[in-house]
Amino acid sequence: MKKLAISALILATSSILMADGAATFNTKCASCHGANGKTPALGKSAIIAGQSSAVLLKKLQGYKAGTLNTNGMGAVMKGNVAAMDAKTLSDVAAYISKLK
Repeated sequence: MKKLAISALILATSSILMADGAATFNTKCASCHGANGKTPALGKSAIIAGQSSAVLLKKLQGYKAGTLNTNGMGAVMKGNVAAMDAKTLSDVAAYISKLK
């Protein structure tokens, strides 16, 4: 019974995180990357859907810190992620990694 309760708690928590990541993605990212993450943003970026959460998080952190400027998109991305805290960055990375 304990295992079932723990599993349900983990599933509920991950669903909440995915919802937060989805909401942020839809308001901050989808206009350039597409609703499914399969649009090269401004015709310059790689498709982000399905990349690993760890890789995406590292990239988002780099853009936020101003240390990443892939395809000349550093300033645009820095502006988009500037207000995101660590949890939000992690939630967005997790959500994008699940896009297929």
